[in-house]
Amino acid sequence: MDSSQLSDIIIQTINQIFSTMFSSIDNNLYGNLDNLVFIKSDILNSSIFKNLLGANTLSGLVYLADAMLAGILIYYVIRYFYSNFVDVKVETPPQFLFKLLIFAFAINGCYLVIEQVININYFISSSIQELGKGSTGLNISFSQLLINTNKFIGNDVSGINFLSFDGILKSFISVGLIGLALNYSLRFILLQVLILFAPFALLSLMTYSTSWIFQTWSKSFLSLLIVQIFVPLVIVVIFNIDPNNKILFVGGIYVLSKINSYVREIFGGISSEILGSLPMMTNLMK
Repeated sequence: MDSSQLSDIIIQTINQIFSTMFSSIDNNLYGNLDNLVFIKSDILNSSIFKNLLGANTLSGLVYLADAMLAGILIYYVIRYFYSNFVDVKVETPPQFLFKLLIFAFAINGCYLVIEQVININYFISSSIQELGKGSTGLNISFSQLLINTNKFIGNDVSGINFLSFDGILKSFISVGLIGLALNYSLRFILLQVLILFAPFALLSLMTYSTSWIFQTWSKSFLSLLIVQIFVPLVIVVIFNIDPNNKILFVGGIYVLSKINSYVREIFGGISSEILGSLPMMTNLMK
């Protein structure tokens, strides 16, 4: 066996390995990305959520928040009577009871409000998808992005030489999609955690010293949620890229992985990037 035959065998083996790996990525990631990015209100209907939220106000996290609200009431009563002996300013009972009533309604109805906010956000993103479909004639989704990717590369994955320019581009795109899947998975989990924490975020508004918790929660929740409004816009732009400009197409994939960072720069909030999320969480707590 001469050196040229050995080189051909090595190249063929490398192509076979990469073809199998990237075919698996194509078959598993694209469809799942659509479910991770375009979040509907059914995120609240999972069995785990129902157990944590409770079937009514007598169970679940809302009940725990109501118990904490009752504890704040007891603390106010003690502090009010104590203020009669020392010079400490406290709210009058009518003011405090009115505020307590407002927060009781807000805490018990917060998940209904969140459900409607998610519905509105999904309606906006799905409307952009429909408008994009009307202008491009393509479904604005990651599944369609797979089809367009193969068109840009010019071959099916099994026919690509991964040591060629097209093969290197395909490798960058597939690795980028792995990063997308990790980032949007983290975003999905963070949204669930923030939704569960909603009653306690509202409860933090009862006192001025803890109101920063609600401000941080609201910024983080909204910034993560509206990411899905910008995703279809970027996909529409990608679908309108000149087929001859493959570098620009790869740049569009990169933008998809950085959308959360751009949204965070505009609106504030928390990052869902795997490498950037931990430092951001630390900064938010300062």
